[in-house]
Amino acid sequence: MRRYILFTVFVSGMTTLAAELAASRLIGNVFGTSNIVWASIIGLILIYLTLGYFLGGRWADANPTPAAMYRVLAWGAFTLGLVPYIAGPVLRSAATAFEVLQIGVLGASFVAVLILFSVPVTLLGTISPFAIRLSVDDTAHSGQTSGQIYAISTLGSFIGTFLPTLVTIPAIGTTKTFLLFSLILLFVALAGLGKFASRREMFKLFWMPALLAVIAAIFANQSLKHNTGQVYETESAYNYIQVAQVNGYTILKLNEGQGVHSIYNPNTLQYNGPWDQFLVSPYFYANREPSDIKRVAIVGLAAGTTARQMTAVYGDIPIDGYELDPKIVEVGQKYFGMTMPNLNIHIGDGRLGLEQSPYKYDIIAVDAYRPPYIPAHMTTQEFFEIVASHLTDNGVLTINSASVPGDRRLINGLATTMGTIFPSIYTVDIPGSLNTMIFATKQRTQPENFAANLVLLSQDPNVHSLLISTMQTTFANLKSGYEMTTVFTDDHAPIEWIVNDMVVKFILKGGTKYLQ
Repeated sequence: MRRYILFTVFVSGMTTLAAELAASRLIGNVFGTSNIVWASIIGLILIYLTLGYFLGGRWADANPTPAAMYRVLAWGAFTLGLVPYIAGPVLRSAATAFEVLQIGVLGASFVAVLILFSVPVTLLGTISPFAIRLSVDDTAHSGQTSGQIYAISTLGSFIGTFLPTLVTIPAIGTTKTFLLFSLILLFVALAGLGKFASRREMFKLFWMPALLAVIAAIFANQSLKHNTGQVYETESAYNYIQVAQVNGYTILKLNEGQGVHSIYNPNTLQYNGPWDQFLVSPYFYANREPSDIKRVAIVGLAAGTTARQMTAVYGDIPIDGYELDPKIVEVGQKYFGMTMPNLNIHIGDGRLGLEQSPYKYDIIAVDAYRPPYIPAHMTTQEFFEIVASHLTDNGVLTINSASVPGDRRLINGLATTMGTIFPSIYTVDIPGSLNTMIFATKQRTQPENFAANLVLLSQDPNVHSLLISTMQTTFANLKSGYEMTTVFTDDHAPIEWIVNDMVVKFILKGGTKYLQ
């Protein structure tokens, strides 16, 4: 009996953590995976487990039999398998609400989905107290027994942390991940009933896996979202990825779908968004021409919009694109024409990849920010030192960030930090969006240089029209001043604090969705 109980504890611990990781993806597909969402998920899961520990101890004392434990485990496993199917309609309504930011519907949906986890996670939390009660037959060794059980449970939790993220969610999706772990645990529970109670007791609950199988078959091909023009969706180890066709344009959305990460139309290269703005980076230096640009790095390649524009304007120069998510690269190659032979794709973290690069660049474009998902390690003094070391003498760093009306804390913090490394900083608020571009030049420059370059390049018929029109937009919205504030470092970069406060206040004040 003892060995099977330990095995049960291991599988239960594995399933509990797998459920938590899968819950983050299930909810994150609609509400995002910001630290606010993560804190809500982790906090409530811990509350449910706390309640489970309390109830498990009482139930184990009231009925200290394996049959009682395995019945509870069966119900916990079964209700866990139901979660994604019950949550589906709620999440789809929330996804629709998110397109127009209906805060009441969003809030209610978020709470409702979290409540769905209360039953299965609480029931799973009862298993460790039950197992201890059943395993302690000598009080002199009760400490050793309980320690062994918690160690086995924690080891299972360790496995359950990595399996969903690295294996099952990318391979079979979130819903089937729930179903897989649910069925594994359910069969462990049924086998336990057959082993320690009777086969009759086991067969009484065989309707549970049968019903889960029927539900899974009915909803097998149902997509998570049904947004306008959706043509593709998938899940990776990092993101929920969605491709849609809107007004003749192919757009890439991630996670909750607030923001367009890449855009494509085979008949145009001008999108009047942040992608275009990276093109104008070199022209803060005097007497710069397109032929002066020899190599470019893009940190946050996504589906390659900026890379396509760079190739069109500057020719077949080498472009090193750094992208964390390989699935996004696959989507870019299939749906967004990201097949340029001059594009060298590097899969991995952008900061590490850039630091290890043997090259120097005329332009380093950082397009890895998306409030509230701003990687803090790419906002610090140390990161900008790495960038500066990989720029040519007349190189430029350009960042696509964001500001909201009346709140420029993020822009000011980034500009202040960049200003400790780079002598000249400029910002451009892109019209019709919440995007703000920050340009940082390695040498001291003047805005007059940009104006002079615009005049000269406008007279050259060989210069791509996209560059000219984008430079006109940049010049019309160019700012050279910012408020000095906190310098972000690897030790202290309160990005989440600033961005979460910005986003929440903006939404509560009735702000519209991010346009780019």
